[in-house]
Formats: sequence, structure tokens, C-alpha cells
Amino acid sequence: MPFDSLGGLAAVAGLLGLCVGSFLNVVIHRLPKMMEQEWQAQCADLRGETPSTATAGSAEPAALSLARPRSRCPACGHQITALENIPVVSYLLLRGKCSNCAAPISLRYPVIEVLAALLSAYAAWHFGPTLQMVGALVLLWALIALTVIDYDTQLLPDSITLPLLWFGLAFNLAGTYTDISSAVIGAMVGYLTLWSIFWAFKLATGKEGMGYGDFKLLAALGAWLGWQMLPVIILLSSVVGAAVGISLIVFNRHGRNTPIPFGPYLAAAGCIALFWGSGLTRSYLGLVT
Repeated sequence: MPFDSLGGLAAVAGLLGLCVGSFLNVVIHRLPKMMEQEWQAQCADLRGETPSTATAGSAEPAALSLARPRSRCPACGHQITALENIPVVSYLLLRGKCSNCAAPISLRYPVIEVLAALLSAYAAWHFGPTLQMVGALVLLWALIALTVIDYDTQLLPDSITLPLLWFGLAFNLAGTYTDISSAVIGAMVGYLTLWSIFWAFKLATGKEGMGYGDFKLLAALGAWLGWQMLPVIILLSSVVGAAVGISLIVFNRHGRNTPIPFGPYLAAAGCIALFWGSGLTRSYLGLVT
């Protein structure tokens, strides 16, 4: 495909990524709160009580969803208008402050939008106008949301990880990234690998070293990229996770007993494997043979 055509496709994908990044900010903020509301309702139902859809004393609305109510400033309750919700542009025009009360707006919002745009543009440039590009966009957007949610809450929601697993298998029915047999084996081995590590660590120490969401995320990555990519993903995520964890302890940012989410490192390793996994696998096999 000519360079100019690829450049135009990348630009369109980047603009789409900006818009999706804005939506991902909503998902990251609201999905954990929606999960909490659901858990509270389930607990109330088990106790035979009338479930309350809002936490007592909470400013969160009673019927929270990804679509409703409209976004508001958490400081003053000002409803965000359409002109104030343009990805990145509105943040710059508002100088990072609420138009009503001048409360600071977190830099995270434009950063996530820009990250989604850059990864989307690169995916379009890397894969071209193919089914691989479409799948890569879906995978990358999901991994961004999972990364930040896990960083904030140490949760990897089933409402993202499980559909992501099935989408991976569906894309590979046509051999988009690997054959369907490798995808199915990848999902099985991905889950069972971390499940085995979890139970070995728990039996040895009596503590839980990771959450079940990590198993499901690695299973999803195995479903997308095949079992052949799992060694690279596990190696990359473990090395980076260990380096970051040790650095945080050394610089007194975390205590030794403070849990560190593993999902962001799995997600980052999955992104690397998506684009450069085949080359890394060949290099890895060349070193061990």
C-alpha cells in the first residue's frame, strides 16, 4: 500500500482513537463504580433488603451507567457541554480547569486520549486496511481501559476480559493472527499458567499473589495471539513488573506488603507482542538453541 495511503489511514485511525480515548475515560471512571453498585445490590438482595442503587452519602447518581448521567465536574457539579468535551482540544482551551469553578482537571484525561490516538494510528500504519487492523484496535482499546482500571482499583473487570477472550477466538476463526487451534490452546495455557502460579504461591506462603482477573487477561492474550506468544508475554511482563516493583520499594513508594497490580504489565507486554512478537520470539528461540 502506498505510503500516502497508509498515512491517511493512520490519520483517520488516530482521530478515531482520540474519540474512543474520550469514551475510555468514561469507562475507566464509571465501570468500577457500576461494579460496586451491583455488588451492593447483590449483598442487599442476599440479606433480604431493598437494594439501594447509591451509596449513602455518595455524590454518585442512583442509576449510574456508561451513558447516563452526563459527565459533570466532580468539584461543583457543572454539566460538561459538548464543546467542553472535545478530546484534548477542550482541555487545552480550558487550560486544564473547569469552566465554572476553575477546579483542576486531571492530566490523565488528555494523556489517555493521546495514547489511544497514537496506538490506533500505529496499528493502522503497521497492519494496513486489514482485519488485523480492526482487531488490533479492539484489543488495544480494551488493554488501555484494563491497564488504568487495574492501576486504580486492582480490578480487571470480567465485563472486559471475558468478551476480549471471545473476540480473540472469533477473529482467529479466520486465522487473523494465528490459527484457531493455537488460539484455543493459548487461551487454555494462558489461564492455567497463572492459575498454577497462584496456587503454588498460595500453598507455599498462605497468601494470594495475584487476582483471577490476571488469569483471564493472559487467557485473552493467548486467544488473540496464540500460545506461541505466551513465553514472550510472560517474560516481558514479569521482568518489567519486577523492575518497577523493586524500584518502588527502593524509593519508598510502596511497602513490601503493598500489592502491585500485574495487569498493566501484562497489557503492555500484550501490546508489544501484537506488533513485534514474532521477531521477539525468533530472537528468543535463537538465544536458547
